[in-house]
Amino acid sequence: MNQMKKCGVISIVGRPNVGKSTLTNALVGEKIAIVSPKPQTTRNRITGVVNRPEGQLVLLDTPGLHRAHNKLDEYMTQTVRHSVADVDGVFLLVEPVAKIGEPEQELIARIKALGAPAVLVINKVDTVKKEDLLAVMAAYGQAHAWRAILPISAKTKEGLAELTALAMELLPVGPALFPEDMTTDQPERQVCAEILREKLLLCLDKEVPHGTAVELTRFSQRDRDDVIECEATIYCEKESHKGIIIGKKGAMLKRISTLAREDMERFMGAKVFLETWVKVKENWRASLSQVQNFGYREE
Repeated sequence: MNQMKKCGVISIVGRPNVGKSTLTNALVGEKIAIVSPKPQTTRNRITGVVNRPEGQLVLLDTPGLHRAHNKLDEYMTQTVRHSVADVDGVFLLVEPVAKIGEPEQELIARIKALGAPAVLVINKVDTVKKEDLLAVMAAYGQAHAWRAILPISAKTKEGLAELTALAMELLPVGPALFPEDMTTDQPERQVCAEILREKLLLCLDKEVPHGTAVELTRFSQRDRDDVIECEATIYCEKESHKGIIIGKKGAMLKRISTLAREDMERFMGAKVFLETWVKVKENWRASLSQVQNFGYREE
């Protein structure tokens, strides 16, 4: 008799830069979410699919919960709040600090209000002594009745097998939501645009990369040689930022484009011809219509 397979959705939530996308990529086994050392790297909710013999685990990688300063921030915080509803479980990802911050307090309150089964996942345990974790576990243990508290390192993959097994326990019996060969529901075009934005975050300093958006104006495959032709426009908020992105004699834009093209080729498994331009849209993050034009809209 065949064992009934499971399938369900788990949201990964937390403050900015806690490692949600790194964890998603590690669990999926493939890079589907961009990562950088800068907070607010993730802007959209990203779906990752983990297929196992016992069933299918669907992960929702969400933006970091932070105080909104503009329309883009408002969109991101709403995305996080909605991601705790109508799921089979929630992973609250926190750093190994024995103090519950404001973002964590808000997320715990929302988890309680919605009654979602929740696991506290303490990330970056490779950066602290094991005995220091006891205080973290005690502080969060008093704040909520967690299904489990699990220390992990998304970077070194410590504890990820246990976390996956724990996630599968939370899932109901049911048919798969995605084909078995699928790792994300993001279109290839969207992933490539995000890869380019990731390189902006990695190469540029201070506020400049946070004010950028990427639009792919062309994404097609040439019939004669299977090369993917990709044309992208990078939008920034100030003329001075445009100069920084392009760099002296175009050096910075060339560096960003080269790094992005190499990653795109790895993701697509094909040669990519990438052309990039830079344009200014002043204060686009403060405009709801501009934010929506760049694809940041509630579904």
